[in-house]
Amino acid sequence: MYTTTQPDPVRLEIFKNLYQFIAEQMGIVLQNTATSVNIKERLDFSCAIFDASGLLVANAPHIPVHLGSMSESVRSLINDKGDTIKPGNVYLSNNPYNGGTHLPDVTAITPVFLESGVNNPCPMPIFFVASRGHQADIGGITPGSMPPHSTTVEEEGILFDNFLLVEEGNFRETAVRYHLSNHTYPARNPDQNLADFKAQIAANERGVQELRKMVSQYKLDTVQAYMKFVQANAEESVRKAIAVLKDGSFIYKMDNGAQIQVKVTIHPENRSATIDFTGTSRQLNSNFNAPKAVTQAAVLYVFRTLVDDNIPLNAGCLNPLEIIIPVGCMLNPTYPAAVVAGNVETSQTIVDALYGALGVMAASQGTMNNFTFGNERYQYYETICGGSGAGTNFDGTDGVHSHMTNSRLTDPEVLETRYPVLLESFRLRVDSGGKGQYSGGNGVVRRIRFLEPMTANILSGHRLVPPFGLNGGEVGKVGRNWIQRQNGSEESLDSTGTVEMNVGDVFVIETPGGGGFDHAEAREAQRVI
Repeated sequence: MYTTTQPDPVRLEIFKNLYQFIAEQMGIVLQNTATSVNIKERLDFSCAIFDASGLLVANAPHIPVHLGSMSESVRSLINDKGDTIKPGNVYLSNNPYNGGTHLPDVTAITPVFLESGVNNPCPMPIFFVASRGHQADIGGITPGSMPPHSTTVEEEGILFDNFLLVEEGNFRETAVRYHLSNHTYPARNPDQNLADFKAQIAANERGVQELRKMVSQYKLDTVQAYMKFVQANAEESVRKAIAVLKDGSFIYKMDNGAQIQVKVTIHPENRSATIDFTGTSRQLNSNFNAPKAVTQAAVLYVFRTLVDDNIPLNAGCLNPLEIIIPVGCMLNPTYPAAVVAGNVETSQTIVDALYGALGVMAASQGTMNNFTFGNERYQYYETICGGSGAGTNFDGTDGVHSHMTNSRLTDPEVLETRYPVLLESFRLRVDSGGKGQYSGGNGVVRRIRFLEPMTANILSGHRLVPPFGLNGGEVGKVGRNWIQRQNGSEESLDSTGTVEMNVGDVFVIETPGGGGFDHAEAREAQRVI
């Protein structure tokens, strides 16, 4: 006879993997049914399941910046819609001030009710499932909806704030199309938006079916109880990791002159930590402001990576952490501040600053190297890999997507088939990683030749400030963005920029290397011995 007051260790492991399996199944459906390159090829999406209060239970190994912030979106829906949430409804949300990351990342949220026919006179959702996908274009002032120079969130695209996408099983296509077009900067490819929304609905439906199957097999009270046990297990794992950490602080400058300042205070008596961002730059006039949910996601990611156990990233991981983010600073901005770079760039800086404060890892490339191009017909977005930082007993890795991004690059054949460009070369950037006893990973060089005139945008970091080394390790080499024109001339670009590309022009992106760890002399001494 099993009890739901204390977890059975074997069942705990079973349920932990079952919850993750459901999120993974959702991801498979989403990838298989999506049409956009962004979701189908680059895998820029995330799926997760949540308890009745909107707290994260489990996720598939998708995009960290999505997973740590999606719970805020679900809880915003619960607070906003409350008793009006009905079976068969699906909602869209991308509001950066209600749990969103930035506008292209649109979340579809589906409440899970008991199956019809079950005696439930006052139906309320028993769980929630959600999928977040990066839309190739959601409007805004530039194709791809990643404008380098936006100053308000309106310039970055169309806002969905708990928008009713499916009403009791009926897809509201007319309403969605109107919403995508009724804007100062409308979506450029609404057909693609709708196709990806439908893929997200399908992914969520798989989650609903699998959760109902669990309830049918194990009974509702057991499934709900083990959701709490899985969260409690994650909390205990994080507390164990915190117990061996020491206090630390770090200040990390960015190319735009802003700084992230963080102080980590460890409380050994209850194995908890306070993460205080006081001293961080005030809200910016640029788009490098990170929504509060993104900042929390970065903290959650760092502390999850310090755990050796195989646990799902969930709400329990946050319980031992007190996060202080002053209102009005660039990590907790107020509406209508622009945020598109905060999600993809500032989040990376937060992670590296935290690792620096804890003294466990040198900086990785610290940027996602966001490259977009397009016109009214084509819209494309990619993030580009670089070097990861070295740590206490390991070298960094060459040419990887690190930390808050976990997407992949589009295969050359797909890229060149779907868009009028030629991937001229893609190689490692030799000797760009910082030297040390453990050396940082190398960045890459990516050259894309344009076969039609288009607008291209780069939104990147560490073109001026190098990724730091730790304990005497050398810094990684900064990145570089430049254009090689058809006539042979070259144009250098800043960390962020918009440029018109003509036929035959080549956009060249050289990504940063990771920082080194410990003095290089120590490794040379080991070789001599």
